[in-house]
Amino acid sequence: MKLRYYLGLLVVGIGIALLITFFSPLASSEPDGLEKVAENEGFIAEAEDAPYEVIADYVLPWVDNEDLATILAGIIGVLIVATIALTAAFVLWRLRGAQRSTAGGAGPG
Repeated sequence: MKLRYYLGLLVVGIGIALLITFFSPLASSEPDGLEKVAENEGFIAEAEDAPYEVIADYVLPWVDNEDLATILAGIIGVLIVATIALTAAFVLWRLRGAQRSTAGGAGPG
């Protein structure tokens, strides 16, 4: 029963995150707070690019429509983060179950 509850929360959470990606093209194109302060204070030139970019500027270069590219980049990002989080949760669940079984308790769940 507890597992069903958590799976329900997971589905709702991922659903909300995916729904929000459809509104991402409506976000302001103005710089964010930190970038704006760097521009105003004159040290924006000292900023360095990230050592790598999974999806540069949240846009997919092979999609011509910029709004669609932004939405698809958001969906890909949500799926990547969900996969990493679910994998970590599964590993921790298995480890916790293994610890319980060696201690004489019941398995995971």
